[in-house]
Amino acid sequence: MSRRQVVILAGGLGTRLRPITETVPKPMVPVNGRPFLHWQLEDVKRQGYQNVLLLVAYLGEQVEAHFGDGQMHGLKIQYAYEKEPLGTGGALKNALSLLQDEFILLNGDSYLVAPFDEMGRAFDTGGFDAVVSVYDNRDPVPVIPNLKVGGGRVLDYEKDAGPAKGFDRIDSGVYVMKRALVEAQTETRFMLADLWKPLIPRGRLGAFDVPVRFYDIGTIERLAEFERYLKGDK
Repeated sequence: MSRRQVVILAGGLGTRLRPITETVPKPMVPVNGRPFLHWQLEDVKRQGYQNVLLLVAYLGEQVEAHFGDGQMHGLKIQYAYEKEPLGTGGALKNALSLLQDEFILLNGDSYLVAPFDEMGRAFDTGGFDAVVSVYDNRDPVPVIPNLKVGGGRVLDYEKDAGPAKGFDRIDSGVYVMKRALVEAQTETRFMLADLWKPLIPRGRLGAFDVPVRFYDIGTIERLAEFERYLKGDK
């Protein structure tokens, strides 16, 4: 597969992690003695991917100072700086000139061991414009289900909709997608989910089940939970 670029949304403010994030950007929050981003990059490298684009904003210079060009970590890292908050989709638009035609995208505040190559094959064989990793909440996470899925496709997407409305899957934060989706968006400020809505009626948004749970560091409690996971104490 020619798709070898991994893009990470690493510009979050981390307001719910204050006071930690008053002086440290969210991707650099320490977890088990290492920045959170370290654990994501270790999995990227483990899967045989080397080309990484970090979309940074708040205190992003700390991220670059630590990871540099990636050579010391066995990676090739580029950076795109967001001068003002543009949303998760806007951050991609801001980095458009650095995006490859197709790429893998990770949320910068969640950790999921998702098989990139297998997701890529699903993307190719399904003829999708994007594929979303989905989780069935078998080991419950503190996130409300927001997807309806069927036949390997996302049938509906609604933030925090919940089981009462028939939403039984969770967007778990790993994507394979086309650069053209970002390029076609005329707005400069928008969210990633804004790209999904037009794809759903046309059956162009794939769903890839990942049975293992994901972890995020959105709050102090969730940060502690991920640290327990790394230590083997689930």
